[in-house]
Amino acid sequence: MPLIKDILKERILVLDGAMGTMLQRHRFTESDFRGNRFKDWSVSLQGNNDLLTLTQPDAIAEVHRKYFEAGADIVETNTFSSTSVGMSDYNMEELVYEINIEAARIARKEARIFTEQQPHKPRFVAGSIGPTNKTASMSPAVDDPGFRAITFDELRIAYREQVEGLIDGGVDILLVETVFDTLNAKAALFAIEEAIEQKQKDIPIMISGTITDASGRTLSGQTAEAFMVSVSHIPLMSIGFNCALGADQLTPYLEVLSAKSEFAISAHPNAGLPNAFGNYEQTPEQMAEQIKTYLEKNLVNIVGGCCGTTPEHISAIAKLVIDYKPRIIPRLSATPLTRF
Repeated sequence: MPLIKDILKERILVLDGAMGTMLQRHRFTESDFRGNRFKDWSVSLQGNNDLLTLTQPDAIAEVHRKYFEAGADIVETNTFSSTSVGMSDYNMEELVYEINIEAARIARKEARIFTEQQPHKPRFVAGSIGPTNKTASMSPAVDDPGFRAITFDELRIAYREQVEGLIDGGVDILLVETVFDTLNAKAALFAIEEAIEQKQKDIPIMISGTITDASGRTLSGQTAEAFMVSVSHIPLMSIGFNCALGADQLTPYLEVLSAKSEFAISAHPNAGLPNAFGNYEQTPEQMAEQIKTYLEKNLVNIVGGCCGTTPEHISAIAKLVIDYKPRIIPRLSATPLTRF
């Protein structure tokens, strides 16, 4: 199978859409989340979407399948919150490795099936690594600005466990996404470097930050360029942005990355901005029309969807990118970055 870095030079790759949006359609109850295995668990489990990897694996496989059918080249594992930090809310820290390896295996199986059916369009699995629900850079206590709810080393250890599960499950890519605090992301990147060195794997790394509002900054205060500089010491496959904003609002920040980064550029925005009820109303056609701007400006190499996006959105994007060439990845530094 061709290497993904080689395919990136030939065409724009399509990332999948929102896992959570698709799972909400099932209207899973507390009993569904628990399944037989966790029927006597001591705390409520409803809302723990990553646990569905163990209790509703067929539903997770179906989501991956629908995105592949829609034209996605890459699907993300159902592991956005699968660290001991995230799972501590449900007293499920001991399940972290199992959730990650099983989520990777489910996605890997679907990717293998589609690749065998369409060898001209190989499918890939990205291990989704979310930001956790804690921040290493800021205090959650208004009256104690020096307080930190978590340390860098605690995050590194938590991410290391997640990454090992994803690698052992067979992911093709590791995706550190929705980065609102770059220090958290650095802990994830540190853990990834440790894991791939220990396992002697050369797995491409994607990183995707999130611009939180019209200020054009991440939650921890960095501009798009500052975020890029902060993580560019790692030989990344791609850098980009996702979540928080719709495709139209994300354009100026992608322009910054495209002009100044020697990595591939990714974007998976929301389906517009949420309404007063938290719902996303942008249609697939509307979203594709806005993403067309990325393509006309030659800004991206990978594009997909985040909150509110569905296989219909991804299908519209996949049909659109066929007519455009990928952004040419520039060589800005004298010495190319390599891992080994």
